[in-house]
Order: sequence, then structure tokens, then C-alpha cells
Amino acid sequence: MSRPTVSALYRYPLKSAHGHPLAAALLGRAGLPDDRAWMIANADGRFVTGRELPQLVRIQATVDDTALTLAAPGLPTLTVPRATFTASHPAHVWGSDFPAWHGSAEADAWISEFTGQPLRLLYTGETQRRVKRHPDEPLGFADGYPLLLIGDASLAQLSEWAGQPLEMARFRPNLTIAGADAFAEDGWQRLRVGGAVIRLTKPCVRCAFTTVDPDTGDKHARQEPLRTLARHRKHPDGVIFGMNAIVETAGPVAVGDAVEVLE
Repeated sequence: MSRPTVSALYRYPLKSAHGHPLAAALLGRAGLPDDRAWMIANADGRFVTGRELPQLVRIQATVDDTALTLAAPGLPTLTVPRATFTASHPAHVWGSDFPAWHGSAEADAWISEFTGQPLRLLYTGETQRRVKRHPDEPLGFADGYPLLLIGDASLAQLSEWAGQPLEMARFRPNLTIAGADAFAEDGWQRLRVGGAVIRLTKPCVRCAFTTVDPDTGDKHARQEPLRTLARHRKHPDGVIFGMNAIVETAGPVAVGDAVEVLE
């Protein structure tokens, strides 16, 4: 195949909400700017995601230098300034306990009305969380790593196995790669991507969130793609698709950039 290139960049300002493509970004040690910088939590700070509340994918969360803007069916658009988040608040994500920020009663009410549950909106700010296996690496509200990479050919192969087209958005990657064989990413260890260098650390174990339609929030009646992944991509830790990564060298990345396999 031809030399691999970056085919898309995605970030998800609000964990579990709809993702948005980027043409270019500065890839930092914590990943793409403002990726999973906000999350929905209960009063104790425990994360709440699309696994429990699939309708969260219908929230459109966009961000600029000063504010987060939330939009969802049936609710007025809400803009929440970053400066609102001034109260320290405990946060809990997959066994990690760390401080985050809270402060917008208006955002809490908006989230609670949309979900029908008393929930609140938290902000990482300058995150104090770290990747468990790499304690020097910063991490926001993402599940376990600052980056997720998937090859386009891998999605095409999975769609063929499943007998139906599957949207890349189901898998919520940050980077997608064209021009490589299906599942080539499984064997990659270090990549130069544009002006950045990333290290692929472990396969991504997939959950029921992948069975949620990324636009409607409806769950797949036949539990796809998990059912197909269980047949073809079984791993001791679960079913896998995509590779988690950390950033070794920060730098600019853009759609169309060359991807060089260093290891």
C-alpha cells in the first residue's frame, strides 16, 4: 500500500458527547487541545458516560479559547465560560481519583434537564491526572490514554466482517490513518505523525458504547460491532479495536500529514 497519512483528526470536548473533526491541531503531551476536557459526573464526581446514558452522544459540545458551548435537541444552546469553573471538585474516572473544577449551576441544570438525572459538569483545567502505566504523562477525562488511533482499512475490514457499513464515529478515535493494511496499527510502536512523535502503548478494549449509534443514541439491535469483534478480535483483556497512545514529542499535526513508522 502507499505511505500512511493522517486521514482525520477528531476531538471530543465533552466526554461521551458528539465528536468534531479538526483540519489541524497542535498535539500536546495531553493529546489534542481540549479533548475530553469536560465531563458529566454525579455529585461525588464519578464519571457518567454513554455506556449508561446513550443519549449523551446527541449533545454537540464545541469549544473556543474562552468557553464551552452545549447544544442538544429540545434545549436552548448554552455557552459556559471557562472562567466559571472555580470550585475544586473531586473527580473519578476508571479507578483514578483526582481534582477537577466545578462552578456552573446553569450548566448543571442544563445537563440534568437533558438527562433527567441530577448531574453536574466538571472541567479538567490544568489536569492533575496521569496515565496509570506512564505516571509522567498528563491525562484529561479520557478513559485511560490521551490518544486513540485507528486505521481506515481496519474499519473497512470490520465492516466487511459485520456485513454492514460501520461508522468510525462509533469508536471515537483521535487520529485515523489511511494507506496502511488492516490492523497494521497493532504492530506499530512509535510513529512520527506530522511534527509530533507518538508511542502506541496497548490495544483499546471496546465496550457496549460502540453499539450506540453516534448520531441518534440508539443501541444496535444485534449488538454490533461488539458481536463481530468478539469473533475476530478476541484478546485476553476483551475485544480490541484501535491502539491507545501517548505523545513523546509534541508538535503540529494536520489531515494529510505523512505517518512514518519509527518502530
